Amino acid sequence: MTNDYAVHARGLVRRFGTKTALAGVDFEVRTGTVTAILGPNGAGKTTAVRILATLAEADEGEAIVAGFNVRTHGHEVRRRIGLAAQDATVDPLLTGRENLVMLGELHQLPSGEAKRRAAQLLEEFSLVDAADRLVSGYSGGMRRRLDLAATLVAHPSVLFLDEPTTGLDPRARSELWGILDTLVARGTTVLLTTQYLDEAERLADDIIVIDQGRIIARGDARQLKRAIGGDHVHVMVEDVASLDDAAGVLHEVTGVAAAVDRALRSAVAPAADGVDTLVRVAQVLAARGIAVEDLSLRQPTLDEVFLALTGATAVDDVELASGGRA
Repeated sequence: MTNDYAVHARGLVRRFGTKTALAGVDFEVRTGTVTAILGPNGAGKTTAVRILATLAEADEGEAIVAGFNVRTHGHEVRRRIGLAAQDATVDPLLTGRENLVMLGELHQLPSGEAKRRAAQLLEEFSLVDAADRLVSGYSGGMRRRLDLAATLVAHPSVLFLDEPTTGLDPRARSELWGILDTLVARGTTVLLTTQYLDEAERLADDIIVIDQGRIIARGDARQLKRAIGGDHVHVMVEDVASLDDAAGVLHEVTGVAAAVDRALRSAVAPAADGVDTLVRVAQVLAARGIAVEDLSLRQPTLDEVFLALTGATAVDDVELASGGRA
């Protein structure tokens, strides 16, 4: 194990009765990066996070977090991690400041240091104006920011986020993304589960797709998109009379017969060499005087990738009958 990786998971298996939530999961998370775990309902992503955060034990396998084995040195792991679950863990009957000070003292910070740390976090999370109001009166976005601030009281090096922006409006989500950008820039390692594919694409350096307890794909957003079909070059001609000629150019350059849509005056073909293919198509179209309204290189969306890989949409996990989460 090296300091290059903050999380190592090897052969993780977790069963709930006859249900296998994890069926031998292997992955690692590089220090100072963001890794997102995507998966359909009951895929096992929340179970993986709970094991890594020492909230559940694997039936088989090994996990190392921040240099310590989660099974044999769980107390050392807990000293070095932060966890923001789907449901806010702050006390609604205390003020924002009181919540953070209390957590600081629970982490054995001296009273004065706990107060200073609370003030610092309230400032960083734009909660100063609401600091001395009861949390029960906070909006969803404010409460989520406070919940994330609470996980950072003890300066964790690894942060686990389970569906961090579920239920937030677009503005609150964007604000939280900005906070995570700042944390990662400071060296924090983040592992998150999310049902929002745009969130994974926006935040994650690495995306793990899990289905039925197994990892079925991994890579950054571009790699995953290319894995199910890669880039395609799209041509829309100005005059439908030249569409067949444009389609012929695509066939000539790519070696693949173009799909033609006369209603849209467009032709599409795979672009094995990406931008290089696009440039060659543009050159040939121009040389032959074919007037083009639009010429572009496109990839499948991450939503299309997810559907192709799992046959399902990305939704959050459900509670298992045993009380665990998949």
